[in-house]
Amino acid sequence: MTKRTVRGTGARLTDTAGALAARADLKGRAQTRAADLRDKAGALTVHLRAGVARAGHQAQGRAVRGGHTAQEQLARARHTFQERALRTGHAVQDRAARTGQLASGKAAVAGTAVEGRVPQPARMVVRAVVRHRGPVLVAGAIAAAVAVGVLRRGRRG
Repeated sequence: MTKRTVRGTGARLTDTAGALAARADLKGRAQTRAADLRDKAGALTVHLRAGVARAGHQAQGRAVRGGHTAQEQLARARHTFQERALRTGHAVQDRAARTGQLASGKAAVAGTAVEGRVPQPARMVVRAVVRHRGPVLVAGAIAAAVAVGVLRRGRRG
């Protein structure tokens, strides 16, 4: 054997011995593997925490949007109710005004009809009622009718 061959064989044996020694170092390989697994676990933990935080933010955003939607719907319902109540109130006012005008007109006609049949002292009251229409008109018409009844009884007796 030549020196070259011996040196080449020696180098191969050294490499092979180093490879065998590396394979035989179970503790070192286990520590390396454990370090790799710890790194992966740490990365997964960071990833999971980020995902949980994202999910929490999304849930919070949905809850806020849901609350705003509920508030908007409540405000629309309140406005609708107020508008309907306002329209109903105006309708009731209009009907009451028409009824009051109708009653006032009828009282005026009744007062005019009664005026011709009423004695002179009561005529002044009836004329005042006819001139000043409104709440006084109804009270005046009633007072005139009472006066007519009282005066008629006085004539009969």
